[in-house]
Amino acid sequence: MKISYADYIKKSDVSVLVAEAIFHDLNEKYPNKKIEEVADTTSGGTPLRGNHDYYGGNIPWVKSGELNDGFIDQAEEYITDKGLANSSAKLHPEGTLLIAMYGATAGKTAITRIKTATNQAICAVFPKPCVERDYLFWFFKAHRYKFIEMSKGGAQPNISQTVILKTPLPIPEINIQKKIISILERVRKSNDLDLSFIPEEYRPTVCKVFSSKNNITSLEAELNNQYSLLIQLRQAFLREAMQGKLVMQDPKDGHARDLLEKIKDEKAKSGKKEKELPPIKPEEIPFGIPENWVWCRLGEISYIQTGIALGKKFAGKLHKYPYLRVANVQRGSVDLSTVKYLELPIEIAKKYYLKQFDILVNEGGDFDKVGRCAIWGASIQPCIHQNHIFAVRIDGVNQQYFEYAINSDSSRDYFLGTYKKSTNLASLNKTNLNLLPVPLPPLNEQNRIVEKLSELMNLCDDLQQSIQTSRDQNEYLLQQVLKEALMVNK
Repeated sequence: MKISYADYIKKSDVSVLVAEAIFHDLNEKYPNKKIEEVADTTSGGTPLRGNHDYYGGNIPWVKSGELNDGFIDQAEEYITDKGLANSSAKLHPEGTLLIAMYGATAGKTAITRIKTATNQAICAVFPKPCVERDYLFWFFKAHRYKFIEMSKGGAQPNISQTVILKTPLPIPEINIQKKIISILERVRKSNDLDLSFIPEEYRPTVCKVFSSKNNITSLEAELNNQYSLLIQLRQAFLREAMQGKLVMQDPKDGHARDLLEKIKDEKAKSGKKEKELPPIKPEEIPFGIPENWVWCRLGEISYIQTGIALGKKFAGKLHKYPYLRVANVQRGSVDLSTVKYLELPIEIAKKYYLKQFDILVNEGGDFDKVGRCAIWGASIQPCIHQNHIFAVRIDGVNQQYFEYAINSDSSRDYFLGTYKKSTNLASLNKTNLNLLPVPLPPLNEQNRIVEKLSELMNLCDDLQQSIQTSRDQNEYLLQQVLKEALMVNK
């Protein structure tokens, strides 16, 4: 995937940025020749994969993904003499300059320290006497973004040999090329910008590049800080709401214990047998609440439905159903930009149908995804959910209030204290979700809290959009400054 020039600058090594600045100045000062005038090139090939006689030999065979902007001392795969003879792969001598043409590593380069063959995604370059190999090596490293910009292809860059051969290269005298190589190697080894390494003639452009990079980095840090403060602001609003400090209590609302008993009675009428949940212990209560509120466990007031496990085979007539995954459930919203489908019988699917106002809670994934929840707005009907998402169904309440409660930092702390961890993933089981302590206000106050929180969250959304707009605008301006400074050829 192509990246912006600003991102490229941020991620590039110090030596590569110095090289880009120096080659820009060389380009202005010395005559240019196309690489086809000063070097010969060839590409490699891949022996037929299905023929086992072609692989497992003693000839190193390098693929484009192995190019590392450094040196190649070994290969991931080896081919046989027969594989070499029966393919377009060629054996190159030690010290060959390589450049990747396709895929995620397009534009990456390397110098071999062994005799090796390559696949067709690599161009081998053999400089003529007027060009030092390492000078060309540094040129390729500095020129990588330009190669990617002019490359063809959709998701992945694609540089052809023709593009490489037609690329203009500044050609100073050999002694100057060697001096440039020495400067850049010194910067590479120090991995720091020491202007004492840089000759006076190149310093203005080098300083301009690093000044721009510093501006980008500082801007990014400031915007990230603003975004972090915005996240804290959202949580502060939720915290105030969950503690009963966001809106005024009204004696006319009554007491929340009456609402809790009403919900329990309605649940009892359903006839569903449920395990009785233990009372909440004082040490489980994270903060105080108003006198007319009560603490309850989420399972006391809701039904929690697990989703369908993927990979099962079903017989009979199958129908295609959209199903939600962890990636679809964001904090406070359902992302339907990418929805997958599952085929299963109607009678099975009906067990997992989502209802409007179900609260979707992520069961697992990375730590930031555990317990993340959003309300289902019935945008797609019928729709089901996989087993890594719980559907929490609560009647007789304002479901939006409970979405806010589950997304609050106190619930987050609870989830992080109870999750089951395996490898690098975390998971929340149904029992722990049932046991989640939640503050329950009277229904009218729930409505007032939701109204106020919605207003505040909309303001936060506007602030977030403003931060993102600032990021986009400033990165674009800095990108244009850098391009004007460094990407103008003769």
